[in-house]
Amino acid sequence: MTEKNLKQRMLAGDLLTGTFLKTPGFQLVEILAKSKMDFVALDAEHAPFDRVSADACLGIARALGFPALVRIPEGTPAQILTMLDSGASGVVVPHVNSVEKAEEVARAAHFGHGGRGFAGSSRWAGYATRPMADVLKQDKDETVVLAQIEEPEGVDNIDAIAAVDGIDALFVGPADLAVCYGLTDPAAPQVRDAIGKVAEAARKHGKCMVTFAPNATWAKDLKALGVTMFFVASEHAFVLNGANQVADDFNAA
Repeated sequence: MTEKNLKQRMLAGDLLTGTFLKTPGFQLVEILAKSKMDFVALDAEHAPFDRVSADACLGIARALGFPALVRIPEGTPAQILTMLDSGASGVVVPHVNSVEKAEEVARAAHFGHGGRGFAGSSRWAGYATRPMADVLKQDKDETVVLAQIEEPEGVDNIDAIAAVDGIDALFVGPADLAVCYGLTDPAAPQVRDAIGKVAEAARKHGKCMVTFAPNATWAKDLKALGVTMFFVASEHAFVLNGANQVADDFNAA
């Protein structure tokens, strides 16, 4: 990440691979920072992150120059502010299913009238060591907002959502969409069609197209639809897969 930051790479259409972190341990951020992953996302929606544990993980990530996003439980201004001030490169906001919600989220994540409250003393701002102009520029250059599209209403309203200034990426949740459609397969044709529709809106409005993939077997088809940024499994899956492979290897030896 020495040449371009995460936001620049996202909007340039670079192929990016990261994962969700489910365990609130900063040591795991250190380990992932040594991997070939492009970013990590703390899953504060579905895993036991509180403000203290998230703060520790984000402090390590920022110190190491490793881009860290946070998937927050709700797109409230307070939750967005807390994670950005702690050092997150951006937020993943669930349940963005209307243009009104997209506008609220984008406003809360960026400085301006009615938007993110300014604090020059946060970790993200450099602990009061930098002028306001530099901090405001950092917001424009760095902060990313990923709107998670996980309901049929979000797919139906995707053109208007994608047009919102301050929304940088559209993140389709295939499992959530499948459940909403009454399906049990996240790779079902109806879900893939929805991903294609969202990707079309992303291309039209110059936004990054993002989705989740459990493994690389999904990659080819999703790339063909226009996905350039992948959230791949989680450290839970990596540990289980690695442990099972070791056991299988020894049993076969």
